[in-house]
Amino acid sequence: MWSKALKLVVPAGIVLATAIWTTGIASSSKPLPVAAPIVVDNAYVYQTDAVKRNETLSHLFGRHNIYGNELIDVLDAADGLNPRRIKADKAFDFRYTVGNSKPDRISVRMDDASIEDDKILTLYRDSSGTWASAHRPVVWSVDVLRVTGVIQENLDQAMREAVHDTTLPAAQRAIMVNDLADNIYGWVIDFARDFYEGDKVTVVYERLSSQLGDIRYGRVLAAEIETRGRKNYAYVMTDERGRNTYYDDQGLSLRRSFKIRPVSFGRLSSRFSRSRFHPVLKTYRPHYGIDYAAPTGTEIEATNSGTVTRAGRWGTYGIMVSVRHAQGVETRYGHMRSLARGIEPGVRVEQGQVLGYVGMTGLATAPHVHYEILKHGVHRDPRDLLEKEPGKPIAPGLRDEFESVMAQYNALLRGRQPRFAAAAHDN
Repeated sequence: MWSKALKLVVPAGIVLATAIWTTGIASSSKPLPVAAPIVVDNAYVYQTDAVKRNETLSHLFGRHNIYGNELIDVLDAADGLNPRRIKADKAFDFRYTVGNSKPDRISVRMDDASIEDDKILTLYRDSSGTWASAHRPVVWSVDVLRVTGVIQENLDQAMREAVHDTTLPAAQRAIMVNDLADNIYGWVIDFARDFYEGDKVTVVYERLSSQLGDIRYGRVLAAEIETRGRKNYAYVMTDERGRNTYYDDQGLSLRRSFKIRPVSFGRLSSRFSRSRFHPVLKTYRPHYGIDYAAPTGTEIEATNSGTVTRAGRWGTYGIMVSVRHAQGVETRYGHMRSLARGIEPGVRVEQGQVLGYVGMTGLATAPHVHYEILKHGVHRDPRDLLEKEPGKPIAPGLRDEFESVMAQYNALLRGRQPRFAAAAHDN
């Protein structure tokens, strides 16, 4: 836990004298020793101000008596600060010498979104009175935490009950849940239909804390998620490009050619069926796809890379997109409210790219995305087709390292302290 330093502000010109008093001295007739005077030459007043809506930096600095040529000097000295990109509510700290109407130091946090770029810019008057600047990085620390939850409704509910807001703020917890559902298990678990009530979730993750009191989610190190009693493991490794990649307990990548679902979150509202009672037509007919109910406007993503072959209105699909993939596979996404910008026939799209937004155009009674997979022109149950694809095994040269890392992560998943192998050093 970070402790905050206390600062003492003493008015200018005050002389402090400290007397030393002991029992021996008190009973003596000798004069009491007096410490040398401490003279405070400068005392400061601090103010925090922020850019208001529809304001620029000139408005903000003007409130602190910095304008005209001096404003130009300040902005010229502000290395890395782009006045055009300052957002509303961005906070600046101003330091004044007591009795002075203009600040002698201005501080602002440059980029609190990226930890790598997170630093504080300090503008100050140097000995000649000219404005200069300096950067100071914001220091972050990493804690490894373990959490266990029980699924009663869904993954979000389980993690919300298991991870208190004081441990990880709600917005950061939501990022972790999305990471689990979409970026780690999104190719192997359908979080809308693969769970039984009572399935358990155990996650070991990194929590980041800054010297300024920020708390953020870092990354998942390891996870064990039950789906209908079956355990699904995930262990992180770093690839040659510095990216996080996840493998199961057999050393197979959790990534596949296709993601299971085109929306990150949504309720399974209708399954693939050769004969389903249609709620609008009031008759039995095939339902060659899977429906995911989601709020209007939810992003619909391409489940694999490919080329758009159709984009727009098409019969009962309403507004839809069709994408052609390798090996004769085609995916379709129906009942959209609208298409994403730039989506049109002939355009190349990547896995995870937004194609459009959930709606209820065409033959639909409520907002949802209708998702189909065809192979060589024949409709297939998406789940049956995707489950047959194995994950890519970890490189043979990394197998020993993976086995060691997995043993350490398994100890953490079970609440034990892992035993780390000693690192070799060259003499």
